[in-house]
This record gives sequence, structure tokens and C-alpha cells, in this order.
Amino acid sequence: MLVQRKGPPFCLVRPMETVVAIRADTGSVAKRWLIGGGIWVVLTALVFLLLNPILAAFIAIVTATAVVVLALAANWEDHSTFEQREAARAVKRKEKWDRNKDVRERDRARWEAHQAQQARKAEQ
Repeated sequence: MLVQRKGPPFCLVRPMETVVAIRADTGSVAKRWLIGGGIWVVLTALVFLLLNPILAAFIAIVTATAVVVLALAANWEDHSTFEQREAARAVKRKEKWDRNKDVRERDRARWEAHQAQQARKAEQ
């Protein structure tokens, strides 16, 4: 599926670029949290009704941890690639290089003047 993207979540070199985006899960993060939390609440209530409270508390804590880990890991692969980040950094470096062109020329002129002065002192 082709998708037009502008800016984040991927670091693109150009402001508008066609990107191939394949997503297994199309739901939002909030929906995942609500579904996971709802299932956890129902299971916890059933466990507390059917089992010993100490055992039920243990099961509730373990399942709550599992729900949180699964919800946080759901978008684990949704990040820019190394190449995309490096391309963005290259653009920033190029812009900075172009921005500092006058400063480099001024420094080069000062250095050449200094070298000429050193050469004159050496000749004397």
C-alpha cells in the first residue's frame, strides 16, 4: 500500500515522499490499551471470585504486567531506519556547511594572512 507522508514518525529527507507502509495492526494505541485493560479487568474479577485471594492477586499482577508489556511492544517496529536517520543528518550537515560558508572563507583568509606573515618573519 502506498502512503503519502509528511514528516514524523519517519525522518524523511524530502518534505513529501512516497513511502511503502505495511502495518499489521491498524488500531490505535488507545484502543489496544482499552481492550487489554478490559480483558484484564474481567479476568481479574473472575479469578478473585473463583480462587484464593493471594493466588488471585498474584495472577492479577502477572497478567497486568503482561498486558502492559504487550501494549508497549505493539509498536516496537514503528521507527525510522538507520538509513533514514543518516539521510536526515546528512541534510542537516549540508545545511550547516552551506550556512557557515562565509565563516570558513573568512577563517581561510585569516589563516593565509597569518601564513604570509610567518613567511615574511622567517625571511628576515
